[in-house]
Amino acid sequence: MDANLSYRTSSSRASSGVGLVILLYEQLVQDLRRALTALDSGAIETRTFELGHALEVVGQLQGRLDMQAGGEVAHNLDRFYSTVIAGILEAQVKCSKARLLGLIDDVLSLREAWLEVERKMLESTPGTQPAAVRSGTTDEAQPSSSGRKWNV
Repeated sequence: MDANLSYRTSSSRASSGVGLVILLYEQLVQDLRRALTALDSGAIETRTFELGHALEVVGQLQGRLDMQAGGEVAHNLDRFYSTVIAGILEAQVKCSKARLLGLIDDVLSLREAWLEVERKMLESTPGTQPAAVRSGTTDEAQPSSSGRKWNV
């Protein structure tokens, strides 16, 4: 078994709901980056697999939205996830490196918003660490180059 996968699995079990969302965003970014690498190397089967997995991750995120309890935030996230799904499909059909890069930027941008939510939640619980620190991925977040702002 992959040690990284084992660590992430145990981390996710101990995470809050917000921590789990952050881990799913990180998985989505990994899938998109691997698809980008496969696109660059001409590995069609690998690209297709990675983008298929990315669609599954987005489906999990979107399927867990509580539209009634979540109000406007849930509706905004639903639109974002629908846009990501459309972008993944477009990147696959058009073999678009630019589209994949844009998706990665957008997901990282929204991941930052979730990290901020987690930080604020943890301020009231001293002695805990955000999921990104536990999973060792704090250096992945970068400002979005797409310039898009998603209302969360």
